[in-house]
Amino acid sequence: MSKTKQNYLGPFITMVILMALVGFITVVNQQFQLPLKSAFLSKAGDLQNTLTTLITFSFFLAYLVMGNVGAKSIDSVGYRNSLVRGLIILIVAFGIFELSAYQFSASGGSSMVIAGATIPHAYFIFLLGSFVAGTALTFLQAAINPYLVACKVPGTSGVQRQTIAGAGNSTMTTLAPFFVAYVIFQGQSVEDMRVDSLYLPFGILIVVVAILTIILKKLDLPDIAGSTANKDEKLPKSVWKFSHLALGVLAIFFYVGVEVAVGANINLFAEDIGYQATTAAQMASMYWGGMLIGRLAGSFVSKIPANTQLLVTSIAATILVIASMVLKNPWLLVGVGLFHSIMWPAIFALAIERLGRYTSKGSGALMMGVVGGAILPFVQGITADAVGGWELTWIIVVVGELFLLYYALVGHKVKERDDILEKTPIV
Repeated sequence: MSKTKQNYLGPFITMVILMALVGFITVVNQQFQLPLKSAFLSKAGDLQNTLTTLITFSFFLAYLVMGNVGAKSIDSVGYRNSLVRGLIILIVAFGIFELSAYQFSASGGSSMVIAGATIPHAYFIFLLGSFVAGTALTFLQAAINPYLVACKVPGTSGVQRQTIAGAGNSTMTTLAPFFVAYVIFQGQSVEDMRVDSLYLPFGILIVVVAILTIILKKLDLPDIAGSTANKDEKLPKSVWKFSHLALGVLAIFFYVGVEVAVGANINLFAEDIGYQATTAAQMASMYWGGMLIGRLAGSFVSKIPANTQLLVTSIAATILVIASMVLKNPWLLVGVGLFHSIMWPAIFALAIERLGRYTSKGSGALMMGVVGGAILPFVQGITADAVGGWELTWIIVVVGELFLLYYALVGHKVKERDDILEKTPIV
């Protein structure tokens, strides 16, 4: 009886705060692309765009490699301890970023030559830091998202709780480009940016996350019955038997891929066709700001089915991306953020529907799909180098948006569920 009376408002607020941190770190990593392109890759020749987008690739690759590990962590040590592990790993990532800056400064920019490109050793250290930061966020999101869906807060639905948390996430993604441009690099022009500017901001972040870790260890964050398997329980079938989950992983792959491709590469596209770096940075910030506005509005549309939300937003996003390509106007990509804003909670809620004991494993599988944020922007960067510009590369984003349209129409339908659930009709 006590479980049914559990008050999840405090844990819900905790998840919102952690989701905000996730958004902030994700976009900070992306926004390093343009500054580090100048600082590290000025002598990379024709591989500049490829190596630049490899920073984002390394970050999101962690979701594929570590997604299953994050899910197992929840089953073995629970939600709170998994979150604590994620925060500790994040502190390590910040330390590696600091090490990258130190090595570059102390060595005088020591480098190696690969395929005619001169690449500093510090660049590879930074890539490692990006991967470790992605690992940290894999642990955090593997716990945060199913918890948001499962923790019952009166007057809210699972999609609505995720959308509210997404609004916190988007608040920080909107601020992150300014943090990189004006706090870390102090408003310097691209040519004058120095990597030793990383020391103080990341030192402060280490302290902030350490304090957050200590607070989290002391909070009452109850696990949710029925959302995980028992520690020694062997589930009778593979989580991949649920077709709506498997297709949901692909939907997450394409969603995160197109979200990051626009957010991370819009400034590279804008600079390539003649916009100033500061204006390009504003476009990125306005894109994430559009996601914030959409998520704030989305928190009030809980009565609209998740598949309908995904259907409308995927159509609108497709139209804007195509228009941006045809008109060669990156400002139209800014508007895509408004429609990307509520896709994540809609996909996630649809994908874990009726999973029961498989929910934590399903969440881990969905985290693996986040690798789309590594692959699509990276493929876009390679394509930009190959064709000599960014205009045609947005067809990659169009393909992703069209798959999301398919998932909204057909792919989300539940054909199988956890056997232990009550035999209610599958709609």
